[in-house]
Parts: sequence; structure tokens; C-alpha cells
Amino acid sequence: VLEPSRGRVYDPCCGSGGMFVQTEKFIYAHDGDPKDIAIYGQESIEETWRMAKMNLAIHGIDNKGLGARWGDTFARDQHPDVQMDYVLANPPFNIKDWARNEEDPRWRFGVPPANNANYAWIQHILYKLASGGRAGVVMANGSMSSNSNGEGDIRAQIVEADLVSCMIALPTQLFRSTGIPVCVWFFAKDKTAGKQGSADRSGEVLFIDAREMGYMVDRAERALSDEDIVKIGDTYHSWRGSASATAKGIVYEDVPGFCKSATLAEIKAADYALTPGRYVGAAAVEDDGEPIEEKIARLKSELLAAFDESARLEKVVREQLERISG
Repeated sequence: VLEPSRGRVYDPCCGSGGMFVQTEKFIYAHDGDPKDIAIYGQESIEETWRMAKMNLAIHGIDNKGLGARWGDTFARDQHPDVQMDYVLANPPFNIKDWARNEEDPRWRFGVPPANNANYAWIQHILYKLASGGRAGVVMANGSMSSNSNGEGDIRAQIVEADLVSCMIALPTQLFRSTGIPVCVWFFAKDKTAGKQGSADRSGEVLFIDAREMGYMVDRAERALSDEDIVKIGDTYHSWRGSASATAKGIVYEDVPGFCKSATLAEIKAADYALTPGRYVGAAAVEDDGEPIEEKIARLKSELLAAFDESARLEKVVREQLERISG
């Protein structure tokens, strides 16, 4: 969806550096030059930070942007004066113990609650974006509709600031490490027509409901197929009027049950809930050609026949029970 090609790429909770490796693979796959991007990241756990440094080195990626040491992003941003062109992040969900400072300038839309860092991650990421920057953030589903401890007010202000470009609800079981259903928030500092797309999407948000997508790898894990990923990406880029969608000749249209472009007024009417299912509606049901009157008569006949069969079986069971007890 983000299509990073050049500029600064940032992950504030980078783990072992997987997002950066995927960025490099994307650039190679689209005939770009990985040297056109600069990697910036931060990780709070020493062992994981060292693993990230090694992972980037193995892939030939400059790891200087990971800083001289590990560190807590909330306690001390190691890249305080750097604005990012792209942010890719999968923060830990629903952290209840985090370094919270109510006077922190990053909380432009409201101070996040002490018992949940979800909106701290979101606001930190928005704070780091350059003027034309974009971000994609994996979050727990609760972040889309929670009104606890002021989170609803923070979300409303972010929506009204026109920073949300797309919300995607994902299938369950995508991560072995957690059964929590997840979504992806996409942010954009500039949704007007220009370099990022020919369509002016100011005052609009694209909602995609991908909960029915994917296939089971095994009993514990689901994965999105390449076709699923392409469909989601094409939907976003056609909505935005991106060059990649134009090259494919794809034109955006709402698809009931899958995607919907909603206005800020529609989102406000839904109390700023960002759950895609609220907006995309139900999938269109294919007409089977049977007239409604005939269908009702047929279903009534089938239901009455089922009742009759149920009564017959009940009588048989009662007779057998009486024989046993007799």
C-alpha cells in the first residue's frame, strides 16, 4: 500500500528489523535502488536490537539508523529531529506499563491513557511524519472503536485533522503469537491530488474489510495469499489514483461487503468509529432468478415438511423409550 521507493523509512519498535528487510525486497521487486532509502529504527530490548543490527548487516542494509544502543521510544526518541517519509510499524498491543509524560509534545491530539499505549504509538508516528509522509501501523482491533479513557476523543481529533487515509480489518489468526484480531491504520499527511495520486481524497477515508480473506496454513495460523495482497493494494491505489493503478487500468469503485470510501461527515455520524464493517455494508447477493413469491412458497413447504418429519421422529423415539421403560 505504501510503496516506499526513496526517502527515510522508520520503525519506532523495529524488533529484529523485518519491516526494513521487506522494504528492501519491495524496492528490488520494482526495479528500484535500495540506496535511495535511509533506514531509521529504535528497539527497547538489547538482545532484539543486536539481532536487528545483524539482520540488516546480513542483507547489506546500512544499520547506522538503528542508533548507538537500544532504548525506549517513549522515554527518549533517538531520532528527535528527523522527519520520516514512511513509517512501518507493528507495535506491541495494549501496553499497560509505559513511559508516560503528560507534557510530551507528541500528544498533539490528547494525552494517551496510562493503561494503554496504543494511541501513544499512533501519535508518536504522526509526530514523526514529514509534510508528505505516509505510515502503515498494525494495531489491535479495539483501537478502531475504543472510547475508554479519552481514546475516542483522540481518535476523533485525528480523523478531523484528515490524517487517516485507509483502515483495513484483517482476518483472525494471522499471528501465531497472539489470537487478538488486528487491523492496519494508514496515515497520510497529504491526501490532495499530486505526486501520491491523481485523485483528491481530502476529507475521505477508504475502508477495506479483508476479514474473509486468506487461507489456513495449519490449524493455528492463517495467511493472506499473493492474490489477496494484490487485491488490497490495487483497491487502495485505484482509490488514490496512484501511478501503479493507472498503469493497470484500474478505476476505483465501492464494493459492498469489501470496500467503501466514506466522508468525514459519515465517520462523525458513526461517532468516529473506524471499523470497516460499519461502512462497507453487506456483500451483494447474486440473484438466483427465482421469483420471490415462489421462493416464499417453496421455503414454507420445506419448513412444514421438516416440522412433520420432526414430529414423526419424536413419536418414534417416545415409543422406543416406553418400550425400554416398560
